[in-house]
Amino acid sequence: MSRPGGRRPGQRYGLAGLIVAGALGATTPATAATVQVEIDGIEPGGGPVRVALCQGSLAEAACARGDEAQASDGRLQFTFQGVPAGTYAVAAYQDANGNGRLDRTGLGLPLEPYGFSGAAGRRARPDFGAAAFHLREPGGSIRVRLARALPRR
Repeated sequence: MSRPGGRRPGQRYGLAGLIVAGALGATTPATAATVQVEIDGIEPGGGPVRVALCQGSLAEAACARGDEAQASDGRLQFTFQGVPAGTYAVAAYQDANGNGRLDRTGLGLPLEPYGFSGAAGRRARPDFGAAAFHLREPGGSIRVRLARALPRR
């Protein structure tokens, strides 16, 4: 007696069948993690807070995954889900005038509150290596403190 597809009970699948079955069984689901980003140092009534998850650089093109929320308190929490394991940095700023960008002086100093993950400082141009953290499953938590480079005008 044969089954649908022409196979009889107990019939072997052959080498090709074993290779396909082995390949299907060997696949593992893609690893993904959750990143919780806590932002503090938010100025009340100072406009929305924008946060970005950056990979490889702090350049805008490398910070493609982001979010924003209205500043309602001195602290906000953002959650990024389904983030592949890797090396990342967080960049954040408070858009005090709501124009969608971090305003700067003619010398390039930020005029609005901003911050980075890790040890990226405020005394020199921010460096991805100093802001970077290694993300593994199931995820992690990062804290970023916003501050102004210059006193409020």
